[in-house]
Amino acid sequence: MLTRSLQRQNPETILQRYWGYPKFRANQADIITALVTRRDALVVMPTGGGKSICFQVPALLHPGLTIVISPLVALMEDQVQALQSRGIPAATLHYQMAKSDRRDTLWKLEQQRLKLLYISPETLLSQPVWQRLCQNDLRISSLVVDEAHCLSQWGDSFRPTYLRLGAVRSALLQHKPPGTKINLAAFTATGDLDVQRSICQGLQLQNPQVFTSSPYRPNLRLSVQYVFTPHQRQTKLKRFIQEQNGTSGIVYVRTRNESERLAAWLQTEGFAVAAYHAGLMTQARRTIEQQWLNDKLQFVICTNAFGLGVDKSDVRWICHFHAPLELSEYLQEIGRAGRDGKVANTLLLASEPTGLLDSSDRKRWRYFEQQAQKQQKQAIKLLVQLPKCGDVTEISRQFPKTDLALAILQQQGNLVWYNPFEFEIHSTQIKQDKAGRSMPNMPNYLRAKGCRWRFLLAAFGVEDLAASWFCGKCDRCQKHGDS
Repeated sequence: MLTRSLQRQNPETILQRYWGYPKFRANQADIITALVTRRDALVVMPTGGGKSICFQVPALLHPGLTIVISPLVALMEDQVQALQSRGIPAATLHYQMAKSDRRDTLWKLEQQRLKLLYISPETLLSQPVWQRLCQNDLRISSLVVDEAHCLSQWGDSFRPTYLRLGAVRSALLQHKPPGTKINLAAFTATGDLDVQRSICQGLQLQNPQVFTSSPYRPNLRLSVQYVFTPHQRQTKLKRFIQEQNGTSGIVYVRTRNESERLAAWLQTEGFAVAAYHAGLMTQARRTIEQQWLNDKLQFVICTNAFGLGVDKSDVRWICHFHAPLELSEYLQEIGRAGRDGKVANTLLLASEPTGLLDSSDRKRWRYFEQQAQKQQKQAIKLLVQLPKCGDVTEISRQFPKTDLALAILQQQGNLVWYNPFEFEIHSTQIKQDKAGRSMPNMPNYLRAKGCRWRFLLAAFGVEDLAASWFCGKCDRCQKHGDS
């Protein structure tokens, strides 16, 4: 158990004591100051920028518990494991835990033996956990929402529970002693101005300090190559890997089956590689991570389940075997390369522009759009059957898609949450062109002329830099001298 004297130390002392770093990176100190002084904050910081320290250090300086709400089990487990290895009392709660581990964590929570609790939004709002968090004597100092862009997403990765998080703080305060203050901080690696507004509104941030960092990483060299056949896609992948001279890397694919197939093929070609995806057992994932971290595997063939929370500074290359659906996903994944500041190469393999010879990217995007539209139509149809107010837990037993229908209403300002469970519908009138997410913006990136970093800077709200940007290192700048 951490002593009270720790709370009187300054952030730099905490940083050096537990992480061994002599000083904070750019922006980290200002963010930590805001959180230590109990301000609400929105932090947009690129992958590899060290955002976790920005809320972990204040958690040690505050009395009570910091709750970190995160969407991915692998990310939570990795973060908690790293904290525990430093002697910091942290734990996680999620549905995949063994019952004995869950009981142990709940006991530590009740006994106030934790400084950080990592939890998924769905587990946070499960009744057994919520009731414990609402206990009058359980001191909660801060709420942190990680991967906060989930508030504005739609489609197969949409997490409607995120939209109920805005009512969590006020509901908890109703059960705490008068004068209790809980600050709220939202963190994301990518977010344009629209996403930032959605986060602030959805989480009900109170006069937040907003910290945004340019996504530009000068050591990342971006390149795109078009493919005309599935065989050519594999050939280009193999050639790119060979050009990296045995250095460490990551290959991203879109499906679990593809990760298994490609890994099996590349193993026969003599590469030290493994497939990684969320369908593997926890221990199998941990074994692969450790083998990669220790350079027993040169690279992994993985879905987006890999990389979050895995800290390896010398990743020299990233290859996207398939084009991601969204720029934000692409930016996060290439950001896992070159964290040591040295040059790292990235390659995105994309179907040829016409889609006549290789239509795989276009089919994938069309499938995504069709699924999103189907999801929206089902939810909108359900709206007329829902009561004007009620408890989402009870109503969901009768109507399984209730959370999606309510999410559409909330995104359009037609619904309010009195607490994370009880809602009231003000209107069921829906503008269908705004219900959900539009076509992915990756095709625009592939077609854009000029510097690739210029496009990314403009897409993520750094227009002042993008206007005359010339990285001089991407494939476009190298080939054409920009345009």
